[in-house]
Amino acid sequence: MKSRLSWVAAIIAGAVVVVIAVVIASLWASIGDSGISIAGWLAMALGVIVTLALGVGLMTLVFISNRRGYDELAGKDR
Repeated sequence: MKSRLSWVAAIIAGAVVVVIAVVIASLWASIGDSGISIAGWLAMALGVIVTLALGVGLMTLVFISNRRGYDELAGKDR
């Protein structure tokens, strides 16, 4: 039963993402001529790369903390 609910939740989340993408695409198209300069593309690419690097770095720290037992040490003080 739990597996079925997980699939239903995943399908609903996917449908929401698709609906949001369609709405954004239609709104973007209705703006008209909205070109992005080379500097804009470069800034967007740099922002994506920095955001991904930050996310990967933080998740790495979470896994390292969990595997080395730092989480358990912090919980024993209570």
